[in-house]
Amino acid sequence: MESTLSAADANRNFSKLLRDVREGGSCVITSHGRPVARLIAVEARDHVRAAAKRVLLERLRTQRATPPIGPWTRDELYEQ
Repeated sequence: MESTLSAADANRNFSKLLRDVREGGSCVITSHGRPVARLIAVEARDHVRAAAKRVLLERLRTQRATPPIGPWTRDELYEQ
């Protein structure tokens, strides 16, 4: 279950917040009403990272390459 807390409340209740996250919860921390951070368990982060990597690699496989911008070679671009 994801909860939302202000930064001040998160600071005051940090030990409880860590216990909740350890038990599988997550928390969005806000500052002046805007979300600035998400606190999740390390294991959950690894799953999120793996899912994001799969999505990115699939997008790169299906994305068309852009055409070259000019007739220059790599060496010509770095001549100075």
